Amino acid sequence: MSESADRFSAIFRDEHRSVRDGILELIEAFRNREPETARALLDRVAALSGPHFRYEEEVMYPGLVQIFGQRYIDRLFREHDDVIRFAERLVDLASQDTWSDADVDEAATLCRDILPHVSDCDGLSLMVERIPESDIQAIFDAREKSLAEGLDLLRWARDVRGSAVRASA
Repeated sequence: MSESADRFSAIFRDEHRSVRDGILELIEAFRNREPETARALLDRVAALSGPHFRYEEEVMYPGLVQIFGQRYIDRLFREHDDVIRFAERLVDLASQDTWSDADVDEAATLCRDILPHVSDCDGLSLMVERIPESDIQAIFDAREKSLAEGLDLLRWARDVRGSAVRASA
């Protein structure tokens, strides 16, 4: 494994850990009926996942077509579509000052539905190890650009990604 692939894997895993932890904490915030905490956690997770989703979709996923084929990459895009919809609903729920038991259950379910993408996606770094060094550098460059622009998940999805959201979602 190249040094840049190794560095990418470490960064990628840290990003997924941060999102995982935020989602697990979000479940607890809903269970404990702490709307302010839930809103803060949603803001944090959205700030982390916006740039992450962006560089994945703009550079990394297209670079992995050569390994996985288009069908699997399309699945990853559909998973992002789902996560974006789930995040929108979580924001709606968190905006309420009080929650019913059904609201808490729905929020926990939405969070749990996001977690498999987080854990499964982390494994993509194994495949990044097999792409050309120039492609890995392109991922790093796209990541830096995404981080510099700092768009959270929903703002990026609405303002930049826009029509790229799959109609099949």
